[in-house]
Amino acid sequence: MGSAYTPGLTVSSDIVVRRTRRLPIKGEVLVKVGDSVDPSSPIARALLPGALQNIKIADQLGVEPKDVPQFLKVELGSHVEVGQIVAEGKKMFGLFKAPSAVCEFAGTLESFSDITGNGLVREPSIPIEINGYIKGKIVDIMPEEGAIIETRCAMVQGIFGVGGERQGVIRIAVSGPDQLLDEANILADDAGKIIVGGSGMTSAAIKKASAVGAAGIIAGGLKDSDLIAFLGYDIGVAITGTEKINLSLIVTEGFGFLPMANRTFELFKSLAGMTASINGATQIRAGVIRPEVIVPDPPSVGAASKEAKALALEVGTQIRIIREPYFGVIGTVTELPPELVTLDSGTHVRVLRAKLGSGEVVTVPRANVEIMAAGS
Repeated sequence: MGSAYTPGLTVSSDIVVRRTRRLPIKGEVLVKVGDSVDPSSPIARALLPGALQNIKIADQLGVEPKDVPQFLKVELGSHVEVGQIVAEGKKMFGLFKAPSAVCEFAGTLESFSDITGNGLVREPSIPIEINGYIKGKIVDIMPEEGAIIETRCAMVQGIFGVGGERQGVIRIAVSGPDQLLDEANILADDAGKIIVGGSGMTSAAIKKASAVGAAGIIAGGLKDSDLIAFLGYDIGVAITGTEKINLSLIVTEGFGFLPMANRTFELFKSLAGMTASINGATQIRAGVIRPEVIVPDPPSVGAASKEAKALALEVGTQIRIIREPYFGVIGTVTELPPELVTLDSGTHVRVLRAKLGSGEVVTVPRANVEIMAAGS
């Protein structure tokens, strides 16, 4: 029997995951190995140097750049405020007010150039702090950079998402995986909730969820036009997750309205009322990043933990097709022919045959599917 390895989306009720929390610049790590952390726990902090701003001292005083030092009223390295006089010239004939150079920025007078006559003010440093994002334990430290957190959890990876890291309580808002999440399914008390829909989320549902302060929405699909309307622009193919929106959106099946896989929906039902960490960040090119929902301490923890891993593609494996004309459709592998097949484009590829939920058996290139990796 032929076999292959293919990327997959994790849908597991019991899995061990690790997440790296790293500062963008060198800083101070605030935790140690063995510490227990929550999503809001500070992990590391750093100070991002403030911007350098120019003060045209010579121009304001009307003197040559080389003469400026004798008129400075502030020493280099001193703190300055907006409106503070940093240099003052001489009175003209003792009658006219002395010209002065006024600082337009708050910060530290860092340097002066006797060539340009300009002073440089460094604005205050910007504090950066990264938090835990998930509940778990610190298992490794990266000195001056951050730490790695490990957690035993239930986990669902989506196929696409937008919006960054958030936490909220899971609420199932529809009766089944094929029901569309609409405006009527969003409640006034959904603030801070992660709302689970079925086959998709309407534009009205997204707007209302945003208005009530929901943390996120998860559903089977999403219309591209509705996403563009909500964001106000087309995101293209770049990495997502940094959008300036107040909730995160994750789809588990694809674009359009597609019923959520039944076992994914059932897993969410078992997690209803629990606090989850959600992240819509997605990258579909090199260095794949999948949007995710992580629920620490799931209720159905088995006797042994499981690690996410690549699974062998074999008869009986559940897969999702990721190319047209069956994009987003879930099926089960029924046959893995070992011989190469020539496509209409002239490319020679290996294929598989899969039985879809409708009962139809289709033949697709193996590269056009991903395994729906699942735990217990």
